[in-house]
Amino acid sequence: MKVAYKHLVKLLDEQPDINDLSLKLFQLGHEHEIVNNILDIEFTPNRGDCLSLLGLARDLSVFYKSSLDLNEYKDPISSLDLNFKNHSNAACPKISFLKIEIDKDISEYKDYLQSYFDDLKINKNNFFTDVSNYLAYEMGQPTHCYDFSSLEGELAFKETNFDANIEFETLLGSKINLKGINSVFTLDNKVINLAGVVGGMKTSCSKNTNTALIECAYFNPESIIGKSVKYNIHSDASHKFERGVDVKCQEKVLRRFISIVNDHTNITNVSMFTEDSKPITNHKIKYNLDKINKILGTEISDNRYKEILTALGFLCKDSIEVPSYRTDVRHQNDLAEEVARVIGYNNIPIVKLNIPKKPNKEVSLENSIRSYLVDNGFYEVINAPFINNNHSHSIKVDNPLDSNREYLRTNISDSLIENILYNEKRQQDSIKLFEISDIYTFNNGNVDVVTNLAIIVSGRRGSNHRDFSLKLDEKYLEELFMNVDIAIPVAINKIDKNKLDTKVKAPVFVFEIEVKNFQPKVLHEAPKLLDFLETIQYRKISDFPSTFRDISFLIKEPSQIDILRETIGLIKDPILKDSFIFDYYNDEKANNIKIGFRFIFQSYETTLTDVEVNIIFTNIVNMTKAIDGIEIPGVL
Repeated sequence: MKVAYKHLVKLLDEQPDINDLSLKLFQLGHEHEIVNNILDIEFTPNRGDCLSLLGLARDLSVFYKSSLDLNEYKDPISSLDLNFKNHSNAACPKISFLKIEIDKDISEYKDYLQSYFDDLKINKNNFFTDVSNYLAYEMGQPTHCYDFSSLEGELAFKETNFDANIEFETLLGSKINLKGINSVFTLDNKVINLAGVVGGMKTSCSKNTNTALIECAYFNPESIIGKSVKYNIHSDASHKFERGVDVKCQEKVLRRFISIVNDHTNITNVSMFTEDSKPITNHKIKYNLDKINKILGTEISDNRYKEILTALGFLCKDSIEVPSYRTDVRHQNDLAEEVARVIGYNNIPIVKLNIPKKPNKEVSLENSIRSYLVDNGFYEVINAPFINNNHSHSIKVDNPLDSNREYLRTNISDSLIENILYNEKRQQDSIKLFEISDIYTFNNGNVDVVTNLAIIVSGRRGSNHRDFSLKLDEKYLEELFMNVDIAIPVAINKIDKNKLDTKVKAPVFVFEIEVKNFQPKVLHEAPKLLDFLETIQYRKISDFPSTFRDISFLIKEPSQIDILRETIGLIKDPILKDSFIFDYYNDEKANNIKIGFRFIFQSYETTLTDVEVNIIFTNIVNMTKAIDGIEIPGVL
């Protein structure tokens, strides 16, 4: 968001210079650049309340005295009798409309309005739209202006699933095809506004509009998110609605709208319509300063704590009442972050933390299990412990990094199934994975912690002639732990792949067990594995599909097998990812050996064409065919 320095400081009683103001913004967490006294600020997605002059001034009020009371229309406003129906209260729980009639004559724009267009180099449209755009910049609440004379019929808001494309002409002059679920305003069932994104051409205001209907709504962010991208519409309104606006600001915004209009022309009539689907109350958090100091490692006084929160608009009594515009503050951790921003992270005292030295390589039970599985061709994975599913014993995280993953997982197996799908989509046909992790559950008021091992397999047993035709199944897993003492029987589950997003038919088998049920005496020792882990390097995984070619070699002399392997090992090309023997047959009657080699091709940059693969494959054929005593049946 671009903000003119001179516009912002008008809301501050003090007049800090731009450099001092910049430092304070950085301290508050608002990254920005300054070009010609314009602050280009990058706000985090959870701080939609700062996408305006008023929002920034509110945040800066902890450092500077501020004048946040904007001129508003103070007279009573009559009730508007509007033919409007809200068919989706969940998507739009509160909405207001202002009908305003003016004389034709509009004076030159006052300095505060004209400088908005001049300083930020914004084009003007028409009077009502210009006021609406300025108001979004000043207060952060988008409004939409309809020419009232075009609204004959029933005006409605609805969230509709369009099965077929519905053409809609925007006020920008472009035509878009609405499909799928969309929040829209309709007039006699015809779409006139893609809610929260862009209005329609047929009902838009013009320079000749004397009576306008101003829509001021709160939309559930989830009903707006993604629409501007889907329809390729750059929209300041959607940017604000996606991040959440103040659900309680509508009357204040519309009274400010009237005041701005009144500064430029004679108003002949105003009336207002408001509809609430449910009572809206401010969120409250328990007052717990001890918790805040524990989180931050500070000793903030009670007075200082209240002073900071009060300056930010919070009401501090027995509990802390969060202002309606701060939808990002819900827990003690959020309050701690507010305090840390104000006092400055660099000003929090540094306390020396003693971390135990890394222990010597010792054979723990977990490392023994790891060593045993790695020796048997398994790969260890480490998944995030957070999920979006709420099980009966799940623990909910107070302040999740991702709102779609706010629960601690109660098992490892579900994560490994996601890993299987990821690998299958990348043409892996032999998948052997395991994970060792702590699992947290909530039972009878207590948090239980156990360390589990989960193993999952699917596809071929291996890329060699012995295992190529054998499948990873229950029998394989039973054989894997045949010589390992386990305190309880292992329950191997076959996953129903019809319920998974995959076209691969290979069955998936998984089991999960507590690590403590393994008996350590029979497992491998771990130092060998730890030495290996110290040298392992990251290997990039391609997102593009792989392809393969097979060659069957006929060998007269067994000694030529090593020469064949060495020759193939010398073939180097960026797209040749792997080669291995998948078939071996010793034909004693014919006195020859048949060997099947598979060559895997894949690129990191693009999907390979047959032409690209055939160039390398032809080179392989020519090099191997030239070896004495080796033939390739079917190739001259």
